Formats: sequence, C-alpha cells, structure tokens
Amino acid sequence: MFLYSGNNSFRFLIKIPMTFMMVVLVLFNFIIFVHLKKNNKSNLNNMNLHEYQSKEILAKYGVNIQRGFIANNVDEAEAAAKKLTELNGNEGWVVKAQVHAGGRGKGGGVKFSPNMEKLKENAGNIIGMQLVTPQTSAEGKKVNFVLVAEDVYYPGESETKEFYVSILLDRAQGKNMIVYSTEGGMDIEHVAEVTPHLIHNEVVDPAVGLQGFQARKIAFNLGLEGAAHKDFVKFIASLYNAYVGIDASLFEINPVLKTSDNKIIAVDAKVSLDDNALFRHKDLAELRDTREEDATDVEAGEAGLNFVKLDGDVACMVNGAGLAMATMDIIKLSGGNPANFLDVGGTADAERVQKAFGIILQDPNVKAILINIFGGIVRCDRVAQGIVDAYKAMGSLPVPLIVRLQGTNAVEAKQLIDDSGLPVHSVITLEEAANKVKEVLGH
Repeated sequence: MFLYSGNNSFRFLIKIPMTFMMVVLVLFNFIIFVHLKKNNKSNLNNMNLHEYQSKEILAKYGVNIQRGFIANNVDEAEAAAKKLTELNGNEGWVVKAQVHAGGRGKGGGVKFSPNMEKLKENAGNIIGMQLVTPQTSAEGKKVNFVLVAEDVYYPGESETKEFYVSILLDRAQGKNMIVYSTEGGMDIEHVAEVTPHLIHNEVVDPAVGLQGFQARKIAFNLGLEGAAHKDFVKFIASLYNAYVGIDASLFEINPVLKTSDNKIIAVDAKVSLDDNALFRHKDLAELRDTREEDATDVEAGEAGLNFVKLDGDVACMVNGAGLAMATMDIIKLSGGNPANFLDVGGTADAERVQKAFGIILQDPNVKAILINIFGGIVRCDRVAQGIVDAYKAMGSLPVPLIVRLQGTNAVEAKQLIDDSGLPVHSVITLEEAANKVKEVLGH
C-alpha cells in the first residue's frame, strides 16, 4: 500500500526530520480520513448528532425546520402524529429512522405515511430494523427510535424545490466554507461525482462572519426569487450563526426545501461537533449516543486512548502520531499490515497498557503486537515495568509481543523485559523490529 511504502523512510527521517514530520502528519490525516469515511465517521475528534437533536439546535438559532417528535414504539409514534396534526392541522407524516448514517431513504428508513394506519405500519417496520444504507456496514445499524415529522411537501402556489447546503472548515484557507447546490436530495453524492459544476462554495472569513452580500449571492445562485429569496437569506444567516455558536465542525442540510408557499425549511440536518470544544458546551456533550459509535472506539476513548481500527494483522502501540506512522511503515515493509493506530500518550503504566492490550486483542485478525515507545516525557524503564506488570496481570497473550523502547533509560528498560522471564521479544532498532515482525508472521 502506497501510504506505508518507501525503503528510504528512516534515512529520510534522519536527513530532513522537519519535512518528514510534515509528510507524516499529512499521510496520517489521510489514513484516518479514509478509515473514518469508510465507517461513517466524519473525523476522529467529532461527535455526531441525530437528526432530531440537530434540528432542535438549529431551531434555537432561528432556523426554520421540519417539526417532529421522537418515538420509541408504535404508540408513541401515533401520539407524535396527533401532536403534529394539532400544530399544523394536516394529516400526513414522515417516519424517519434515527441513526448516524446517510442514505436512510435508500435503505427503507424514511417512509411517508398519508394516514394513521400507514403511520403505525411504517413505525412498526422501522423501529427495531437493521438499517443498511450506502454509509453503513453490511450488517447495518439497529434503529432504536424514529422521528415522526410533519409533511412539508404540501401543494400550493408554486413547485417545491430541494437544495443542498453544508458548512465546514476549509483547513487550507483557515476559513469557513458554505457548500451549496441546486440539486439537493438523496443523490447529492452522484451529483458531486458526475456534475461537479453544480456544486458551488462561498468562503467566509471567521473574523468578519457571513456578510449580507454573500447570503444574497448564494440565494441568487440557487435561483430563488421574491419571498423565497428573502427567506433563504435569513435562513443561511441563522444557519451560519448556529454553526459558529456551537463550535460545529460540520453542518449538512440535505435537503433544504423551498416549500410551495415559498418558505425555506431544513428537512434534514446532520451536525458534527468538535470534541475539543465540548468543554464549552456541556449540554451538547450530553447528547452523545454511544450506541451509534463503534464499541471499541468508545472503550478506548473512555480510557483516554487514541485508537483507530485498521484492516491489518499487526497491532501497534505507540506514543505520538509521527512515531505511529514510522511504526506502520516498518510493519508494511516487513510484510505485515497495521491492524490499528493506538497512541497511549505520555503515560504507559500497567493499567493503561493492560487496557490497551484488551482493546487490541478484541480484533481477531491480530497476529502480533508491536510496541514502539520513545521515552521522552515518560521514562522507558517505567514503560517497561508497565508492560511487564500488564502481561503478568493478564496471565498470557495469545499472540507474540515485540517491544522496542528508545530514549531515557532505554538500557534499563530492555534489561527489565529480558529479566522478566516473559515470552517478550525485546529489540533496539526499527530494523530489528521489522525482522522480528517478519519472523513471528512466518514471512
């Protein structure tokens, strides 16, 4: 695989360390992005919200939304529908599965219900189903509850029209970006792939915020006129204020609907929050639904470990992203494939190492574990003692363990491991680590 290839990696590291580290960070981010995209995770430091939670936040900032109520069973769905009828006087509702995945409609997770009998039938079918969409695994995701929403596609003086709007950070420019298109709806990915010229963007300087002329420009490019144009300008201004106000990393409104009476409404909403800013939003942090996240990722996060599962057979335990990349590189060069990224940070006591072992060994594909720690903040002998204590506490490991410790008290650390009597392969150089990986894998 290209990301981990290159026979001169370590010579390169010695000659131009700063450039190497820049490359390392770029590649690391790319690996993480690919993995998370595949598994419907937007970013390592993001917290995703359900549609109903996202809409509640938007409404607080003055964004017009498609109203609805959540329901955990058919009876609650019926009650929610009656509440909506009291609000708008209309019969006709949409039952929407609440899972962290796009493409719900394509998987049968969004159903229109023209009457109460159909609503109860749809709610009964969707609640508890294993929903498979283009953004889920083959196993899909279990639907624990639904959102019963009002029908906003009612007839009127003009045709309804769907748009796509998202707000995100453009890291290259260090500015926010509004991405929008006249072709909103379930096929937006196809639009972006086949007709990219229909996708537009507007860069917003966070120092000055969204300007009026920018909001009007977006409305004009979407072909809106009259009351719809004015309503959209208010809509996008409120949406941007919400994005900034909650320290979001992503807003995706698809579709944004121009109703038949020229109102602008968020029919769907995806909100991702920056984990690093949640200390400012304790109320939002409480909205996290761990049922929608990978159980291993949740466990690692609770233990204070940075963990990303990959598809290989050699597990990595490191401290630092740059060293992790070098470790994955050497694993690849030795004939293996990295099974994970796991950063223990500046602490590696017995409890932390044991927790890391437990998380790593949940993957049945792991055939070996390579620990590569640089002792700077934490001394190597302390790490070594943590490894020995963790190994003894677990009794045994089902796969070979290779340990490379370099830095402060590295000699003492190797002596500790060698004298422990444990079946641990202690090495000094990355080359030795590579050879040992190759040996234990039988290559």
